[in-house]
This record gives sequence, C-alpha cells and structure tokens, in this order.
Amino acid sequence: MTTSDRPIPVGAAAAPSTADQVLELVRARAASAEAEVVVMSGVSALTRFANSFIHQNVAEETSHVLLRVALNGHVASVSLDGAPDAEHLGRLADDAMAAARAQPPDPDWPGLTPRTAGLSVEHWDDATAVASPDERAQRVREFVDAAGGLETAGFCSTSASVAGFENSAGQRLTGRTTHATLDGIARTGTADGAARVTSVSLTDLDGQAMGERATAKARTASDPTDLEPGRYEVILEPECVSNLLSFLLAHGFNGKAVEDGRSFVRLGAQQFDPSITLRDDVTDAAMVGIPFDVEGTPKRPLDLVSGGVTKALLHNRRTARKAGTESTGHAVEGGGSFGAAGANLVLSAGDASADELIAGVGRGLLVTDFWYTRILDPKTQVVTGLTRNGVWLVEDGRIVRPVTNMRFTQSFVEALAPGAVRAVGSEQALLFGGWDSVYLVPALHLASWNFTGGAKG
Repeated sequence: MTTSDRPIPVGAAAAPSTADQVLELVRARAASAEAEVVVMSGVSALTRFANSFIHQNVAEETSHVLLRVALNGHVASVSLDGAPDAEHLGRLADDAMAAARAQPPDPDWPGLTPRTAGLSVEHWDDATAVASPDERAQRVREFVDAAGGLETAGFCSTSASVAGFENSAGQRLTGRTTHATLDGIARTGTADGAARVTSVSLTDLDGQAMGERATAKARTASDPTDLEPGRYEVILEPECVSNLLSFLLAHGFNGKAVEDGRSFVRLGAQQFDPSITLRDDVTDAAMVGIPFDVEGTPKRPLDLVSGGVTKALLHNRRTARKAGTESTGHAVEGGGSFGAAGANLVLSAGDASADELIAGVGRGLLVTDFWYTRILDPKTQVVTGLTRNGVWLVEDGRIVRPVTNMRFTQSFVEALAPGAVRAVGSEQALLFGGWDSVYLVPALHLASWNFTGGAKG
C-alpha cells in the first residue's frame, strides 16, 4: 500500500462532528447555557533509538474534548481523554453543568467568541499523517550511519491532528496540521553533539545531514577545557534563541503578566535592537499548527516587535477584556490563571551566514543549547541556566577550542537591547518549545552574555 492509499485514521476525521454532538448535549440540559467545545483528534507515532539501535516504536490514536460552560456567569471547564462515545460525552456534559453550578459567579467572564471568519491556512501533509515505522526508521538509519561509529541516541516522530471548535454563539472552525521531528545526538567519550529539526513533512527531514551535523559537533567539542567566568560575546544557535524567546513571551508579552505588573513590556518603546522583528504568525509557509485557539479565536498574524519597537501583547478573551482590546487568538487550555501563550513565533532572519557570524566575533563563545533555564526576576528577565551539547571559544573570527559547559545569569532583555545585537543569521530553524509553541528562528550574535561559573558551580 502506498502512502496515498493509506486512510487517515477515523479518529482524526471525527473532531468537527464530535463538537456538534457535545454542544447539542449541553443545549438539551440547559438551553440558556453558554458553551464552547474544542475537540482535538489525531495520531502520533514515535521511533526512539539509543546506543545506535532502535529500541522503541509506539503509536497512539488520541482524542481530547474540552468543554466550557457558563450558567448565568457561573463558569466551569471539564475535559475528556479517550473514546468520545455517547455515554462518555453525556457524562462530560453532566459534569460540566454540575461544576458550573458549584462555582461562584465569575465577574470577569468575557463571554464567548462571536461568529468570526477563520483563516484559510493549513499545514498538512498526507504522507506524514500516515507515515510508517519503516519511514521513520529510514531517517534514524541515515542519522546513525552518518555518525561514523559514534554512539547515537534520539527519536523520530510524526503527528497528525484535526481540531474542531463550536460554541453556542455560532462560532464554528476546523483545522488540521501534521508535523515530523528528528532529534538526535552523537557522542564521543567527552562530548555530545546535537541536531534537531521539525517540519510539516517527514520527507523534509534529512537524516544524513543531521547525523553529520551532530557528529561534527561532538568531535569538535571533545576534550573541552575550562574557561574563566565573565562577560563574552556569544553566538546563540537557534535552540538557544527559542529558549530565550520563550521567557520573553511567557513573562513579558503575555497580557496577564502586564495586568499583574510583572512584565518588562512598554508598548511603543524601543526596547530591542533594530535588527529584532518578532511576530506570531501561523500563516508562515514554514510553520506548523492549528489556526485558532481554544476559545475559537483565529490566530491572525501579530507583530510583537518591529524594528526593535514593542508593538503588541498576546491576549486571550479574559485579559483582552480587562485591557480594553480584543483577543489575539492565544488562549490555551488551563491558561485562566497564567494568561495567553505564543503559538507560532517567527524571528525574522538577517543576512549573516553561519561562517560570517563566527567571523564577526572578537572573543566570545559559540553555544549550541541552553538547559535547566529558570527565571529569577520576570520584571528584568534575569534568567539562569546552563549550556549543553557543545560550546566553543572563538577568537578573532576563528573557533580555537571547545570549552566545558558553563552557567550563566543574564537579563534576556538586556541581551537584545538596542546596540546589543551584532548580527542575525540568515537561516531559520523550526523548533518546538514550551507550551507546545513553535519557533522559527535564526542564530544571533550578541555583544555580551554573563557567564558566572562552570556547570558545577
């Protein structure tokens, strides 16, 4: 059977009809209830490898139903994971009604999303939706073979999701997305090298190229030596950049953070270097994702930073109402207390190739990954964390030696401030981050980064 002949799993096609069914069940119990239903159905599969051998192949068909009801201002949300049959959906509706009646009135209830036109955008690939274990294993084999005998580990995954939304105000939307990820490391006795990429299509994942990249990093990062702490220029590869942006979004551009007085954001101010332009844009051709949020608001392209000037915030309906504006389509499940979350972040590329980024460094560090990053002060965006998977000292535009992992304590806002960005890479990588957000980002050459010690202290 060819990929074009393989049927898309039934569960992945049932989301819109399930949303209809749940809304009817709510109406039958309380005709005056406000209700909204999100149904996510699909398939996900994973091929995992370690010690250069595949040791796990798993796949599951998923179904998730989220129901929120409001009875005269008494609001509650409930969810169902598993088969959306009539019995379980009836219980879901009953539980939602009972939970709403038990809640005190919600004075900040913003009401339902009105009928609004959706976006005509779809990130979908039929072949990826039905990819076989053999097709994922092929990418793994290419990665392992390219490592030239180094120990390797990682995974190749494929996923297909279909979403249906309906509410009692007449809003009705559907969307679907696929994505494939290859994430692996190659390991010597003293260093790991990593490579990872995500795309809407499995055929875009080049296992050989990624294996070669991870292997080159591992070999050149081997036998690292210590470097004294201090401030250094840095080239942050895309994995680091996506981590950095995730903190700016969650604790800065989030409308709830501004409402609570814990955000650094000042709308209309030149808070970033002119080379920084950041937008949330599900319509970008290189993106993946569903084009609406859990409240049924379309995710229209939104400029957060343009030429270094802070332009906008991320809002759900609740924070938008308090701010006197409209939702930007960034409501997430469970985000009532947290606020809105970025979904499809695009940091505009520059014109510097990877070699040109390195050539522009006087004395600094090339950093592959951050990990164990923790925010110390949301208002100033001071974050501490560690480097990982390869760090190199660069002097006079040349990589001179690998160095051991280091701890940093750095204000992410200061790192991107006017005059602090020396160059922006010309190539973007698509990476998954926290809150299921997706980041399309280049590498950055920054003027100063505060390294406070080695990884052990």
